[in-house]
Amino acid sequence: MKKIVLFFSVALLSIGIEAQVKTPQPSPSSKIEQVIGLTDVTVAYSRPSMKGRAIFGNLVPYDKLWRTGANKNTQITFSDDVKIGGKELKKGTYAIYTKPGKENWEVIFYSDANNWGTPQKWDATKAALTTTVKATTIPINVETFTIMFSDFKMDSAILSFLWATTEVALKVEVPSKEKAMASIKKVMDGPSAGDHYQAATFYKEVGEIAKAKEHIDKAISLRKNPAFWYHRQQSLIYAKSGDKAGAIKAAKTSLQLAEKAGNADYVKLNKDSLLEWGAK
Repeated sequence: MKKIVLFFSVALLSIGIEAQVKTPQPSPSSKIEQVIGLTDVTVAYSRPSMKGRAIFGNLVPYDKLWRTGANKNTQITFSDDVKIGGKELKKGTYAIYTKPGKENWEVIFYSDANNWGTPQKWDATKAALTTTVKATTIPINVETFTIMFSDFKMDSAILSFLWATTEVALKVEVPSKEKAMASIKKVMDGPSAGDHYQAATFYKEVGEIAKAKEHIDKAISLRKNPAFWYHRQQSLIYAKSGDKAGAIKAAKTSLQLAEKAGNADYVKLNKDSLLEWGAK
């Protein structure tokens, strides 16, 4: 009987621990996933509302550091290096902090993005980019704090902060031209050495040795620097094709390169193969 009572007591305690009251968030979280040109940009932030309150100069004091939202600090992630306000910012994730002013805002991209609100101790070395932006009065009243992107071009967009009757907008420039040109060049130049190497190993595994031989030879010809694993694969493919002399030559090259690189595993593999193939 005691065991039964204990069991139900533990069960009721577990239910009590797991049960949680759920209510709507006063400042709901939001996530924007936006592509600008060829660059992925993600913004995660919480959205407070006015609720009859005066905002800038009151709820959000002028010239004081603000988390630019509510709850955890606002975060922004760039998949490429970008320019903001004409200044360079490396790809990565940043906290967005602002200092709202009557006429201008200071916008700061802070490299430590994992703070709840503002940092307890501000580290100026973590301010990766700081820019000053003019605050504009808009003819509508934005009830809930909003971050948005607009005015999309091939290599830029406008990042805006809107709340109450205030808008702050800054230009985000992305390297679309450079990325597009690199993509075009890669396609026009054809498959890379790595592409041919992968094709060669695949064709070897499925028994298409003639195709494997064609691709491994092309892979080696495209390499700027000799690679012992490329020549090792070449030796195995040549051996499967019946070209023992070619296999031995490739294995000797792989052996020399592996010894130079200090790779003991490939040194042994090549020596074992050369012995198996009767190399002199």
